Amino acid sequence: MVHLGKTLPGDCQVIPEIRDDRQMRALTGVPAEKFSTLEAAFALALEDEKERAYQEGLATGKRQRKPGGGQKGKLASEHDKLIFLLYYLKVYPTFDVLGAQFGMSRSKACENVHALRPILYKALENLGVMPDREFKMVEEFRAACAWIDDLLIDATERPHSRPIDEAQQKDLYSGKKKRHTLKNTIMSTVTKWIVFLGGTFSGHEHDYTMLKTEFPPEHPCLKTSMPC
Repeated sequence: MVHLGKTLPGDCQVIPEIRDDRQMRALTGVPAEKFSTLEAAFALALEDEKERAYQEGLATGKRQRKPGGGQKGKLASEHDKLIFLLYYLKVYPTFDVLGAQFGMSRSKACENVHALRPILYKALENLGVMPDREFKMVEEFRAACAWIDDLLIDATERPHSRPIDEAQQKDLYSGKKKRHTLKNTIMSTVTKWIVFLGGTFSGHEHDYTMLKTEFPPEHPCLKTSMPC
């Protein structure tokens, strides 16, 4: 079982152990059989970042303590750090809620998310599963999609907190979802393997407008008989 979260005084557990694959997917978005692979890659990326920060600190004279020294935080292991970050990305709680669930202040929860997210991205890059963000030429697109028979193009929306500013409220409001959202263009296979992830747009943007922004008529990728 994968243990998620910490306990409050009196052993009142905030979040229960992850009991099965369904709960693993619900809390982290990762299937149980793939978690160990991701955890190993995350641990390697984290060690690389610690070593990089250590060497940089030595070079600038700001660091004397070796990696691993000092006080341990609430997220003591690579496992805890990965669970913490995946839970945030999947459930998307506020930092107040995230901090309360993992026994830390909201500022520390925010700090941990921003520090760990690049580590996860690096781990996914090392595993070769990060989607492309740009195709400069049609050859790049063909290479990325050479193994795909059917390519699905759509936009995905995710909720965003309601801005205080009225202009931002209007910009982020999605009439389709009846709430404030952010959107991205997605290209994927029928088995949900994401090949391309476009830039982030506000909720009021139309899906087709987003696609034309990502691939304008003058884009080199479109100057062939092959649709892109």
